[in-house]
Amino acid sequence: MPATPDLTPLTALSASLAGVVGSAAASVVSVHSHRALSSGFAWKPELIVTADEALADEGDVAVTLAGGDRVRATIVGRDPTTDVALLRIETATLPPVPLDGAPPRAGALALAVGARDGDAVAALGVVAASGGAWRSMRGGEIDARLELDLTLRRTAEGGLAFDASGRAFGMTVFGPRRRVLVIPSATITRVAAQLEAHGKVARGYLGLSLRPVRIEGDGGLGAMVVSVDADGPGAKSGIHQGDVIQSWDGHPITGVNAVLRALGPASVGKTIALSVRRGGQVRAVDLVIGERPET
Repeated sequence: MPATPDLTPLTALSASLAGVVGSAAASVVSVHSHRALSSGFAWKPELIVTADEALADEGDVAVTLAGGDRVRATIVGRDPTTDVALLRIETATLPPVPLDGAPPRAGALALAVGARDGDAVAALGVVAASGGAWRSMRGGEIDARLELDLTLRRTAEGGLAFDASGRAFGMTVFGPRRRVLVIPSATITRVAAQLEAHGKVARGYLGLSLRPVRIEGDGGLGAMVVSVDADGPGAKSGIHQGDVIQSWDGHPITGVNAVLRALGPASVGKTIALSVRRGGQVRAVDLVIGERPET
């Protein structure tokens, strides 16, 4: 007779995964906004982090806690560029989930935990990709690029991603073609703190639409101004449509993305020295970076 396989390691793994879900269940909630249903988790006892994209733009917000109790919630702030939103619940406190700052490597096991109407839901897979910092399509700085190979329920978006040792390393969200991405712990911690303090994340604003161009003569890169907000910082500094920005604070322009990366929260109010080419002539322009208006 064939030998009976030793299932002890699998049994131990199964128990370990179930233990992670059980420990997280009290901290993971269902988020109801208008007709949308997603997940969230306790960042602080009365503060819930959830996915901004899964949060409706209007209507009341409520949270269903483990066990089924539903409480009202208010939006503290939201940052569409990083897909992080922060809610406050007034009538309950939850055990916060410690967020670990170390992203797992590609190939590591990953466990996604969300909620539906007071019950935890889970999905097991692997980390399909683990890379460096990147910029979202809306311009947000994400501290690590993490993609999971697993099937995630729509209602679990905004829940937590755990590694095999039970450490929470970020929040699950949907990317293009419903790929499961993770907003890493470092990004959540940074953005949630700003939302708690200010209700928003300030972004630098030039009031200019730019596209990359090659500079005649030296063949270097520049950023051509294709449109100007009449009330924006660029217009106030005298920049015109058709101008080509050649340098930023004394450094050559390496592309439009480099300019966008320079417009983080710390840039607001900063004066930048630009070198601008107009009609074959180069002039120096001082521009005070504004704060991006809410849309």
